[in-house]
Amino acid sequence: MVIQDVQLQGNETTKDFVLLRELTFAIGDSVETTQLENLLEENRKRIYNLRLFNSVNYSYTCDAGQLIVTYQVQERFYFYPIPILDFADRNFNAWLEKKDLRRIDYGFVLTRRNFRGRNEDVRLRLQHGFNRRIELSYRVPYLAGSRNLGYEVSAADYRSHTINYDIRNNRQYFYEQEDGMPIKRTGVGAAIIHRQSVQRQSALRLSYYHEEVSDTIPELNPDYFNTPYTNRNYIRVDLTRVINQRNTFAYPLSGSYFDIGVGHAFFLNNTGTGFTTARAKYVNYSALPRNFYYSVGVEAQARLGSNFAVTDNTALGYRSLVRGYELYVVGGQHYGLFKQGLSKELLNLKSIRLNFIRNPKLNTIPLALYLNAFTDAGYTIDNTYEARNPLTNRLLLGGGIGLHVVTFYDIVLRGEYTANREGNRGLYLNMGYPF
Repeated sequence: MVIQDVQLQGNETTKDFVLLRELTFAIGDSVETTQLENLLEENRKRIYNLRLFNSVNYSYTCDAGQLIVTYQVQERFYFYPIPILDFADRNFNAWLEKKDLRRIDYGFVLTRRNFRGRNEDVRLRLQHGFNRRIELSYRVPYLAGSRNLGYEVSAADYRSHTINYDIRNNRQYFYEQEDGMPIKRTGVGAAIIHRQSVQRQSALRLSYYHEEVSDTIPELNPDYFNTPYTNRNYIRVDLTRVINQRNTFAYPLSGSYFDIGVGHAFFLNNTGTGFTTARAKYVNYSALPRNFYYSVGVEAQARLGSNFAVTDNTALGYRSLVRGYELYVVGGQHYGLFKQGLSKELLNLKSIRLNFIRNPKLNTIPLALYLNAFTDAGYTIDNTYEARNPLTNRLLLGGGIGLHVVTFYDIVLRGEYTANREGNRGLYLNMGYPF
């Protein structure tokens, strides 16, 4: 069969070329009959993973060997404010230890997705409270006249009433300043993005940062910047590559994910010592019989340099962690992380119809529930501050069981009961896919 035409329906805002760029076939291509359904389904997933549509379906007609393919999409809301009411700590359980109602952040994030119908993103974050942030970013996936190159520019300013000035016994130590802000951080950045498809992207990013702390911080911990200064300026250059072949990006059940990057920090005016960071991550997702799903993955980081400042000695406990150690910070230059989980689908409602809402972009809510059992392991190498923190240079083990909720606009909520090697047990609440 020969593809005679590709038709698009439902994309009232989205330009046709945004969808057509994702397809692995074009008008005039020949397709084997036995491969047709697989080809159309693969491309349906590619369009859906643009995360611009609530649903994507396809149909086709064939007459005398001439094939007409039609993709039908239902667009999402592309402009929406998201209120911020968050805890000023790394996670809910870290905040719960303090139970300090002052440590609350509030504000809103204004996001304009699919700006001009070209899959461009504009994002503004205005946050007040304990931690104050102003962030603005603009992402363009396609330069004019280019099929593969795009760019992103951003600017951000961060200030806080408190600063984590040291880590001892794998716990954060904070200095709080009632009058003024003990830490201020400003940054601007720009990136060139090479986008083969929604699944394969590379980026070269250049960023500039200025950080400033109060005079008290070097007195409390001379290793915070590891210099006699209360401010520093540096440039970061980062090169990243992502190959994302998951069936869906929000809560993947099959496929794989690979992410690798290398970056270097150049400090200006002798305000620090440069270092290079290399990281990689790979996860495989498998669909098993009877609605069971298995995921297994590894992540690693190597940081090369000397005279590391405390603020740069980050490893596990922030973006990456061994579940069960949410209350701990395990610093270091290098780390390895292993995670695996077995999920059972308990419920999968493709659409809950809210008849009292007329707008089709909002009146259909998906809901899926998964029971998940998991084990994690991690190891951090710290050759600088290991004497202060007993969990460094030690195998960390955690495991437990959790309930994952997947719903509207790619929201993933997780409640997990976890035990770790140290004998700690607890219920931890988080958002997003765990790996």
